[in-house]
Amino acid sequence: MQTLSLIDWVVLSATLLAIVVYGTWQTRGSKNVQDYLKGGNTSKWWTIGLSVMATQASAITFLSTPGQAFNDGMGFVQFYFGLPIAMVVICMVFIPLYHRLNVYTAYEFLENRFDLKTRTLTAILFLIQRGLAAGITIFAPAIILSVVLGWDLLTLNIIIGFLVIIYTVSGGTRAVNVTQKHQMVVIFIGMLVAFFLIVDKLPEDITFSKALSIAGANGKMEILDFSFDLNNRYTFWSGIIGGTFLMLSYFGTDQSQVQRYLSGKSVKEMQLGLIFNGILKVPMQFFILLVGVMVFVFYQFNEAPINFNPTATELILNSKYAEEFKSLQQEQQSHFEEKQVLIKSLLHSENEATSKAISKANKASDSIRNKARNLIDKVSQNQSIKVESNDKDYVFIHFILNNLPRGLIGLLLAVILSAAMSSTSSELNALGSTTTIDLYKRNTSEKTEEHMVKASKWFTFAWGIIAIGVACIANLAENLIQLVNIIGSIFYGNVLGIFLLAFFFKFVKGQAVFIAALITQVIVIALYFLDVYHHINLPFLWLNFVGCAIVIAIACSLQLIIKNDDTIRT
Repeated sequence: MQTLSLIDWVVLSATLLAIVVYGTWQTRGSKNVQDYLKGGNTSKWWTIGLSVMATQASAITFLSTPGQAFNDGMGFVQFYFGLPIAMVVICMVFIPLYHRLNVYTAYEFLENRFDLKTRTLTAILFLIQRGLAAGITIFAPAIILSVVLGWDLLTLNIIIGFLVIIYTVSGGTRAVNVTQKHQMVVIFIGMLVAFFLIVDKLPEDITFSKALSIAGANGKMEILDFSFDLNNRYTFWSGIIGGTFLMLSYFGTDQSQVQRYLSGKSVKEMQLGLIFNGILKVPMQFFILLVGVMVFVFYQFNEAPINFNPTATELILNSKYAEEFKSLQQEQQSHFEEKQVLIKSLLHSENEATSKAISKANKASDSIRNKARNLIDKVSQNQSIKVESNDKDYVFIHFILNNLPRGLIGLLLAVILSAAMSSTSSELNALGSTTTIDLYKRNTSEKTEEHMVKASKWFTFAWGIIAIGVACIANLAENLIQLVNIIGSIFYGNVLGIFLLAFFFKFVKGQAVFIAALITQVIVIALYFLDVYHHINLPFLWLNFVGCAIVIAIACSLQLIIKNDDTIRT
């Protein structure tokens, strides 16, 4: 297990405490709902843009994405190709409508257009999926830090959760926006420092361009995939079609994002904030993936562990499979030494045969790592201990802890925890707002402004406790960033379809939409599990498009049936 030096503790603690104290102090004393839930409509476009980015860029982004690139290369960036398209649509359609209706939540609009039960159902769908996601954004950094640092998982979940609860409950939307600006600054600085240190730690004769050549020789720089292969999760088409629908749903109908830009001073400020996000987000994700690729190149010259999860390695070395595991480690070391000769040859004279030989050596190494994962799974099953054998989420944190100078380790850990706090604060803020406005206020008698602010704070606090509870009982998926996107994809398509029906299908009424939404949610959940158990082949990204299309088709059909029945009766 790793231990942090005093300077790392100082940097980590000072950064996190400064953010919490600053956010609480700057936004104290919200007296009315307008100030607490919409930040008094004072946010400038750059605050909105950074807040929107910080909400999406959770700790999972900075833990899982480099590991994704380390294993699979740059292709994951295609997932974000639909984001700029979604930003333009939201700026043209969603923002002007929300502003004109002066809503606190996206779901208020649905009652005006349809009826109360449709608004309530959509709000509940949001609360379910975002409540689960809030728990995962706390759990993700906690589980990994607990493993690599030996910290207690339960304590970490509680610490992260309560740090966020303090300033989110205290200052509401403005506190979230104010703190997220500073969190994004910490995040950008930390990732830039990490990138330059990785490149600096490469051998002296390995320039950045040569590093890219090595990565390219191993297929890590293949960005675009125009195939229609459904077995490949990340392609240009899944990003443009599935990604656009996911981003439209997330940024246009998810209250954790809608609340960020509803705090803007004007429609123009809101639109500029989202355009800023649309322009910067794809390059940012490209850069984070590139960090992961550079980590891959680093481990071409420095021997990597056969599995980056130290708990998994410790478990298997104390099992009956220890000798088999050690044999795999020796085999991996042989491949590493063979690869050094090939890489030196490639650097002196680039040729296709050498590139193929390096790629073959890395594939052999990947095969060994897969065998090690299988052994870990066997031990885990035999001993009934839940241990994650897929180590994608541990790659970047392993590099940080073992290769960065003291002080900078604290900064990078602050980046990870800041990202967790920024994303979780937006989610708790939105969960509290939706519960207050769409469920509590709408179904109770008129209350005073002071009462509603107190109610918002208590609901936000309650959701914070629920999120900590979810984090404490959560289980790891294959990759944490995929887990969050899977949860979103199961619900987002249906919710987006409801909003598109509201915007563009004026003949469809509330009863048809409500029934269609219930049917669609059951169908989408069924499709997901059919794919999980390999009865069909439907990657989760496509659930956004499928769910949206199904709810629109069913609602339109039901409305025509209802209309025909009414015509027959009359």
